[in-house]
Order: sequence, then C-alpha cells, then structure tokens
Amino acid sequence: MTKNIINFIVTILLAALLSLFLPWWSVMTAALTTSICIPLKKVAVFFVPFFSILIFWATYCFMLSSANDFTLAKKISQLLQLGGNPYILILFTGILGGLAAGVIAVFGKQIVIFSRSK
Repeated sequence: MTKNIINFIVTILLAALLSLFLPWWSVMTAALTTSICIPLKKVAVFFVPFFSILIFWATYCFMLSSANDFTLAKKISQLLQLGGNPYILILFTGILGGLAAGVIAVFGKQIVIFSRSK
C-alpha cells in the first residue's frame, strides 16, 4: 500500500516538474520513470498513474481555465459537442491524460520484467 502512495505522489510531482519544460507527453515520461523506479503489482500498475495524472491534469486545467472564466474551455466543449460544459471537457482531458499515463506505466512494468528475465 505504501508503494502505491509513494508512486502516486512521485508521479504527480514529477509530472508537474516536467510539464514546466516539456510538452503534454511529459506526463507519460513521469509515469514511465516512476513505474520503472517504484514497481507496483497487478492492476495498481495501471490505476495508480492513471488516477495521479487524471487528478493532476484536471486540477491544472481547472486552474488555467478559471483564470479566464472558462472562456476557451466553453468554446472548445462546444466544438467537441459536449454541450458547452467546460467541466465535462476538464474531466475528459484528465481521463485522456490518465489513459496515456496508465498505458505507458504498464509498458514500463513490461520493460522491468523483460530486463530481469535476461
């Protein structure tokens, strides 16, 4: 249980640090790094990075959007046919980032397993 919490916190911190300098895929780099350095077991390999990046991106998007009264988020949610609701767009964005992080974390776990078998 403690490895899950440590991985969760380190993934968020590393993603926040890397997102200052790198593009959107930096969250995938953070999830890959933490999955290699702090190995998890079973479904936690996918879900811990998934929820950490979901929370990070949703919070970050909310902070950025609330600064301009959700103007751009409302327009983009209309383009994506989400009914003009910026909160659904923020949730959708968080889920997309979480999926990317979860998949790459599973890939990191496979790298560790493959390197140990040789």
